[in-house]
Amino acid sequence: MGEGITVLLVLLYAPLLVHWYDGWFNKNISIEHEYFSHGIIGLPYAAYIAWTNRNCWLRLPNSPHPLGSFLLVLATLFYLSRLSDLVNLSLPLMLAGICLSLKGFPGLKLQAMPLLFVFLASPNHIPYLIEPYALPLQDFIAKTSGWILIKVGLNVRVEEIYLYVNDRIVEVAPHCAGLKMLFTSLYVSLILLDWTGVGNSHKRSIFFLVAASIISITSNILRNTLLTYFHGTDRETFFTWLHAGWGGDLYSACILGLLVLLINGMEKYFPSQSAH
Repeated sequence: MGEGITVLLVLLYAPLLVHWYDGWFNKNISIEHEYFSHGIIGLPYAAYIAWTNRNCWLRLPNSPHPLGSFLLVLATLFYLSRLSDLVNLSLPLMLAGICLSLKGFPGLKLQAMPLLFVFLASPNHIPYLIEPYALPLQDFIAKTSGWILIKVGLNVRVEEIYLYVNDRIVEVAPHCAGLKMLFTSLYVSLILLDWTGVGNSHKRSIFFLVAASIISITSNILRNTLLTYFHGTDRETFFTWLHAGWGGDLYSACILGLLVLLINGMEKYFPSQSAH
């Protein structure tokens, strides 16, 4: 039975996953879709967790829950709707429905973390709905970047979310407000918390997530400052490299590397009580 379910899932969702990964790697899809590019590492990690839980899963008694059938029907309707958001979200719904249909709530609880990682990596238009509310963050980034550039001697004028440098204009657009990097940082932080076991402590988890948010916002301010400097001083090669080239990916990777260093430092210098 398990093999049949696996084959069915592969037939249904392999094309969808290929579509997701193609969009994430080649950036040939909407900006909103790219907000979920953390799924590149998140989905394999979710599969890894589910695999490591297999022995516990097999030991659970078969106790189907009626809610499982409801979720399976709902996931099927979502899949057949041809609406991108609903088709994408049908995957975590389908997986949750399978857990409930086979093992009930104990099975759902066992696979809660991989299901969460799949859900948070399923592309949808929530970032598009959030962007209009990012204006205060855009304004803060513009003013802070302008202040930094003035301190280094540039002639900068800031008007709301626009920076004027040497008669050149740079806009801190909604997708430049750092929401993507913030989402990615928090997602990777959840992976690190789960991987290291630091997530077993609520206080340490909250501290790490807050620190990750601060690092993400600070790094985005620095990135926007550099972009404004490059554009304002006619260094278009560097501007393009950091804005749309592989430099932006390298910059993001370095920020995520800081999160790894941070959690390693927490484990080394602030071990949990259980480690004593």
